[in-house]
Amino acid sequence: MDQPANSDFLTDVTGALEWWKLAGVDLDYLDDPIEWLREPEDAPQPPSEWRIARVEAEAQAQTEVAAARLEAAQFPTDLADFAAWWCREPLLDDGPIGARVPPSGKAGAEAMVIVEAPEPGDRDSLLSGPQGALLDAILTAVGLGREAVYLASALPRANPVPDWGEARARQLDAVLRHHIALAAPRRLFVLGGNVLPLLGHESPQRPAVSQVFKHEGASIPLLASWGLASLLNQPRAKPVLWKAMLDWIAA
Repeated sequence: MDQPANSDFLTDVTGALEWWKLAGVDLDYLDDPIEWLREPEDAPQPPSEWRIARVEAEAQAQTEVAAARLEAAQFPTDLADFAAWWCREPLLDDGPIGARVPPSGKAGAEAMVIVEAPEPGDRDSLLSGPQGALLDAILTAVGLGREAVYLASALPRANPVPDWGEARARQLDAVLRHHIALAAPRRLFVLGGNVLPLLGHESPQRPAVSQVFKHEGASIPLLASWGLASLLNQPRAKPVLWKAMLDWIAA
């Protein structure tokens, strides 16, 4: 029987495929990227009433956040009243009020230490775990103890994934600045990259950054560093922080 006219071509193609398989290439590849998750253009669209309901729900959520904004007139005017207000004001946070941890210390302290949030496990006082032990060691190294500082947090309770955008929407940045004004410390020690933006500064890119906090006519030396959890895991950052603290304590 005569072979088909294209038998030589098929033999060549088959031989080429077998050669590539022996070389370990058994799949075809494309240079151009493909958007695998893109819906086909003719994909059915949800009913218009669904889309309207979703837009309305998003608008309602934004309205609720806006309605939850605190106003400066609601802030306590005396530091003695601030801790109680911090632990009971519902607009500060949507989480359980019983999980909030109050600040501690007296007005006019040698330094005010501000962390992002209470340490997990804190109940009656801030930083009662490993982070607190590190802070105590840092303060002791420069001749300060907890009794000499005012200790506060930017958020009222521990939260593994805080929403800092919502915190600003709730005016917690204004609350923090007001808190500093009431405490009137000689120096500020900020621990955590999310605190500085609440004070009008950029997040620290280095283990320690010296700044000046200006508010209501006052200029306070400010030392900003990474959060205590990060410092626990980055021992090489401690010498940099130590040098910056020597300048900060001498200011």
